[in-house]
Amino acid sequence: MRNFESIQQELERSGKGKELNALARSVDEATLSAMLDGEKLQKAAQTGDGEALRAMLGTVLSTEEGRRLAANIKKLMKK
Repeated sequence: MRNFESIQQELERSGKGKELNALARSVDEATLSAMLDGEKLQKAAQTGDGEALRAMLGTVLSTEEGRRLAANIKKLMKK
């Protein structure tokens, strides 16, 4: 699994980091973050617990807001 710091650096180099941050501050994201336990998410990311991350992603993508956010991220990454 790729290191989150290297992903962050790549996003900053590409100029997409600011746009992703704007998406993260969107109303949809606020709704979605209320669905997730930030501590569990951080622990899963730090330990590379792919199963837990997949389960959380599935929860998010099961909502209209989650699908909309994923579509926006996909558009951004294609630029």
